[in-house]
Amino acid sequence: MTSDSKAHDAYAAWRFPSFRLFLMGRFLFLMGTAAQGLAIGWEIYNRTDDPFQLGLVALVKGLPMILFTLPAGWIADTFDRRKVMIFSMCGATVTSLALAWFSWIEGSLWIMFSLLFMDSTFARIGGPSGSAIMPLLLPRHIFENGIKWQTNLFQFTSLCGPALGGLLLSWPTEASYLVRGIGRVFGPVGRRFTDLWLSWQGQTPYLLCAGTSGVFILFLLRMKIPDAPRAKPGNMVMQVMEGIHFVWRRKVVLGAVSLDLFAVLFGGAVYLLPVFARDIIDVHPEGMRPERMLGWLLAAPAAGALFTGVLLAHLPPIRKSGRAMLLGVFGFGVVTVCFGFSTNFWWSWVFLFFTGVFDNISVVVRHTLVNLITPNEMRGRVSAVNSIFIGSSNELGGFESGLVARLFTPVISVVSGGIATMVVVMVWAGLFPRLRAFGSLADVQESEA
Repeated sequence: MTSDSKAHDAYAAWRFPSFRLFLMGRFLFLMGTAAQGLAIGWEIYNRTDDPFQLGLVALVKGLPMILFTLPAGWIADTFDRRKVMIFSMCGATVTSLALAWFSWIEGSLWIMFSLLFMDSTFARIGGPSGSAIMPLLLPRHIFENGIKWQTNLFQFTSLCGPALGGLLLSWPTEASYLVRGIGRVFGPVGRRFTDLWLSWQGQTPYLLCAGTSGVFILFLLRMKIPDAPRAKPGNMVMQVMEGIHFVWRRKVVLGAVSLDLFAVLFGGAVYLLPVFARDIIDVHPEGMRPERMLGWLLAAPAAGALFTGVLLAHLPPIRKSGRAMLLGVFGFGVVTVCFGFSTNFWWSWVFLFFTGVFDNISVVVRHTLVNLITPNEMRGRVSAVNSIFIGSSNELGGFESGLVARLFTPVISVVSGGIATMVVVMVWAGLFPRLRAFGSLADVQESEA
């Protein structure tokens, strides 16, 4: 064992209490959000039988990203970030409860879309504040370690949330009998409670999301966040433009975030998974219902990303991070094409697993670069610019996938998107030579110090 490996503490970030509270709260909230996302996609597709409606779900979730993320970044740099996040979580709790109610009564789809828009809006308001708080919870020299563990927990929630959502939606009849039997033990009150619970079975993912956001609020109230310089309130438009100019002048950061924008824009296969789970994949594991299979397919990319993230957390900083990022995104495109052609559940799961493996490399590089290069008083705005690039591409990529699926077929949508992702990587390698040649992420820490 070398001296470098002895000095590397894979769990250094976890030794800070506020960081632990923040990640635990975010873990629960994101798990509930992932379960709710599966429930929405499954309900909309089952009520319409139209893959284009899944694209509309992505569009409705993506519009707040475009409209409100940059103002939210200005809010994060100007106001108390903890209070902004608490306001965001309160709004998310209310909208999740409203989605559960309208799902239960099978209300208008347009109302469901409106509530989904509001839910995404509240998430956007708190997003930059959450990203800007992270660097305050850890010393600079172990921040990359914290980013790796944050990414790991995000992927773990993406794995557990869809699987849990699929399990809740496909609750077996035998289990329902068991729950009723337990309720009878507690008399009339127990029977009424279990009957009510079972009648809301299809809405449990929405209720889970509301509960986890409430728990996150409690964790935020207990955190100790050190004071740090904040931007003075001023002209919002001018201060937002400062964040945009900051990213534009740093070509390594611009190349990293724009690469993910276009790669994810064309690689939005995940939004078509309800179609693949119900209508395309023809080799089903014995006894597995389509909605539960959907949960496992949605969890596969997170499983791959979690595997990569845990491996990276136990390794020293990436040395040739620019090249690793480009190769990772290119590999993401290759396995996306393979998934598009697959009709076997197990092969489909494996290909989705490797989309997560390759994607997580670029996530770690991008998050570390953006946060370490940016001063605290601008982190909210720069995080907002980063979110516009990445988050909007996720949702707009889903809309693009749904549109191409309607005009052609879901298979053509996924395969063409994977090919386009590989083309983008080759173009970006030529446009951003500094990104291609970028070395160790530890160099960012040393140069900025």
